[in-house]
Amino acid sequence: MTIIVEDGTGLANAESYVSVVDANTYHSKIGNDAWADLDTSVKEQLLRKATDYMVAQYRLQYAGYRRYSTQSLDWPRLYVPLIDSLSANVFPQYVDFDIVPATVKNACAELALKAYTAILMQDLTQGVIREKVDVIEVEYDKFSPQQTRYEQIDAMLSIFFKQQGNDMSRSLVRT
Repeated sequence: MTIIVEDGTGLANAESYVSVVDANTYHSKIGNDAWADLDTSVKEQLLRKATDYMVAQYRLQYAGYRRYSTQSLDWPRLYVPLIDSLSANVFPQYVDFDIVPATVKNACAELALKAYTAILMQDLTQGVIREKVDVIEVEYDKFSPQQTRYEQIDAMLSIFFKQQGNDMSRSLVRT
């Protein structure tokens, strides 16, 4: 089944932020040869998994609002400020409301390749405090996360996250 890619119109049945062709271009440019060896149907499955992960992981972190209540994915969005443009003396510029930003597409492509070798959202179990087998002993920090965090993806997408303490979040108080 051919993948349905969000084109910026807020499709109700979109399954991915990026097409196989665009993911191929992204991975080719940065030298991810493992992606090129995959069959197109496998790539589509991986892009669906990556998109599902992004929706589950980042939905509440994005600034702004989904453009349509009926759209299946988080992009396109309204009122997402371009963080680089925020300044005390300048009104912010916003991400166009009818696109999926290239950074979001690239993050999706990157996650799709990770999904080829790992489960993006694993079921969590109780953390191991101490495990000893013969002379080998392992103890995990009780405060460390049990779930894998994809720091590269977080960093790529962070420019679209809600910002705390910027000029856009301050309230006006009149006296």
